[in-house]
Amino acid sequence: MKRTNKLSIIYLVMVFIILYAPILYLMYYSFNSGGSMHSFEGFTLEWYQEVFHDTRLFIILLNTLVIALLSSAISTIIGVAGALAITRVRGKRAREALLTLNNVMIVSPDVIIGASFLILLTMIGINLGFGSVLISHIAFSVPIVVLMVLPKLEEMSPTLIDAARDLGASRRDVLTKVVIPYISPGIFAGFFMALTYSLDDFAVTFFVTGGGFTTLSVEIYSLARRGISLTINALSTLIFLVTLLLVIGYYIISKRGTRLNGAEARE
Repeated sequence: MKRTNKLSIIYLVMVFIILYAPILYLMYYSFNSGGSMHSFEGFTLEWYQEVFHDTRLFIILLNTLVIALLSSAISTIIGVAGALAITRVRGKRAREALLTLNNVMIVSPDVIIGASFLILLTMIGINLGFGSVLISHIAFSVPIVVLMVLPKLEEMSPTLIDAARDLGASRRDVLTKVVIPYISPGIFAGFFMALTYSLDDFAVTFFVTGGGFTTLSVEIYSLARRGISLTINALSTLIFLVTLLLVIGYYIISKRGTRLNGAEARE
């Protein structure tokens, strides 16, 4: 038994090394004063200064943040409504069909999603740019929010709603004062996950961006094609740290929601 646990730990350590070694290597050389990734000559913050002093990169960063925040907020509203609708479907087959349709966007390759949106938006006459990127990000974020909210809805006891109705609460009161507060950890988790996916997305955005509008992921790709620069390392490091903070925030909110639900259940 102990030998099995040791092998499992060794396996996990190897997996994490394989996953994070390239990122740590990139972050390490973002502080290199030598200007290359061949040898570390000395510590410097020059490349980070270039990132913060580049006006174009700052505008692209604002574009990325606006798209991420807007798409996450809109997709959270749509996702919560979708999750509520799915839980109200009585037929088991109909519910499973809706869940399958919801999961299609998640399991589909990003290249296929991006190409599909490019064709669709071109056919209906939407110019590629801010609007096309926002629509596509909302589309692939909604299923994520639904999956985050559904477990919370399924955990909620029907007696809570029945008790609220017995006390004279209207449908709106039940929704706003009972259901929404109970599933709020799932809502926040869905928002943060949608925000993370939006900030990191490249494949879908690459297809639907245009008209002078771009995001950080696409800009990093275009910079990398021109040649290796440690500015890319610095920019990628900043994006990784922001994403890491979002994931930690999601984890903390999920844990807090689990503790609150456990405390309520004990009471």
